[in-house]
Amino acid sequence: MKKISIVLIASLILFGCSNSESPDAIREQLSNLKEQQIKLNHDINTLEQKLKATEENNGLNGQTPVNIQILEPEVFQHFFLVNGTVELQDEAFISPEANGQVKAIRVTKGQRVSKGEILITLNTEMLESSIAEVKLGLELSNKLYEKQSDLWEQRIGSELQYLQAKNAKESLEQKLKTLKSQFDMSIIKAPFSGIVDDIMIKEGELASPGKPAVYLINLDQIRVIADVSETLLPKINVGDVVDILFPTYKNIAHSAPIHRIGNAIDSKTRTIKIEVLLPNKNGLIKPNQIASLNLKDFESEKALVVPSIIVKQDSRGEFLFVVNQNEEGKDIAQKTYIETGLSYNDKTMIIKGLSAGQKVITAGFNQVSNGNLIEIR
Repeated sequence: MKKISIVLIASLILFGCSNSESPDAIREQLSNLKEQQIKLNHDINTLEQKLKATEENNGLNGQTPVNIQILEPEVFQHFFLVNGTVELQDEAFISPEANGQVKAIRVTKGQRVSKGEILITLNTEMLESSIAEVKLGLELSNKLYEKQSDLWEQRIGSELQYLQAKNAKESLEQKLKTLKSQFDMSIIKAPFSGIVDDIMIKEGELASPGKPAVYLINLDQIRVIADVSETLLPKINVGDVVDILFPTYKNIAHSAPIHRIGNAIDSKTRTIKIEVLLPNKNGLIKPNQIASLNLKDFESEKALVVPSIIVKQDSRGEFLFVVNQNEEGKDIAQKTYIETGLSYNDKTMIIKGLSAGQKVITAGFNQVSNGNLIEIR
C-alpha cells in the first residue's frame, strides 16, 4: 500500500509539472500531496492494527481459516450424454389386402381399439353372393358324395363314380375356403391394440392394397434410438443401465437397460445405433420426441476424488493445496502437483500425486499460498 501511495504521488507530481510550470504552483501541489500521503499512511496503519487485533481476538494469529476433506477411496462413475429420438414399438399404416369400395368406417380418430377389432369394411356383395352360391352347390355335392360312398362300400357302382363325387365335393369346399379368405381380406382389422391416430380414406372411396387407410399407434411401449460414436463400443454392452431424460418434460426420468446395439457402423458419421425400451402407459412421451441418454463409460470402486473447483493450474501443471505441518508442528497449506483423470458432476478423479488419508483444502484455498499457516474449521 505504501509503494502504491508513493507511485501515485509521483504520478500526480509529474502530471502537475506538465500542466503548470511556475514554482509556486508546484510547491502548492507538492504540499497538498504530502498532506494526502500523511492521511493515507495513517489510514493504512489504522487498518493494519485493526486486522491484527481482529485475528488475535479470533485466535487466528495470522492463520487462514480453511475447510478440508480427508481423502478416502470411493466409487466414481463417468457418464457421457447422447441425444436420441423416440419411436413406437407398435405403429402401422394399415391398408386392405384386396381392392374394394369402402362400405363403412367403424372407428373415429383418437378412438382406442383392441387387437382384432374391425376398423373398415369394404363392399362385399359380390363375394357374399358367390359364397351363398357355393354353399348351395356344396350342400348338394355332400349329399351325392354320401350316397355314392354308401353304394361304393356295398360294391355297387364304379370306383370312378365315387371318385368324381368326392372330387366335386372337395373342389367346392376349397372354393368356399378361398371365397371366405377373400371376404376376410375385405375387412380391415386392428393388428394390435392401440389408438386410431388418423383415417386417410372416406366411405365410398376405392381402397386398394398398399394405399394406407388407417394409422394405428400404441403409446404404451416406446423405444429410444440413439447414435453412439464407434469409439465407445468397447465401453457399452447390452444390459447396461441408461438414464433417460426428456427435455420437454423436466420431471420425467427413466432408467432402463440397453435392449440392442446395432451391428453396422454408419460409414459417414462413424456411429452405431443403440436401442432402449421404455414403458409409456400414461402416453405422455410422443413419437419423434427428443430424449437425452446418460451412458456410463467408466467406473472405479476405489477412486480418490476431489471437488473439481479446487484443482488449479499454473505453468508447471495442475495442483491443489493439502494440509501439512511446519517444523513447529503448526498446520500449513502445501501446494501439491497432481495428475487428474475423468471429471463428472463437479468431481475429479486423482490419478497421481495424492494418497488416501491426506487432508485436502476444499474451502479457503483461494486465500492461501504455499507455506501459509492455516486453521482447520
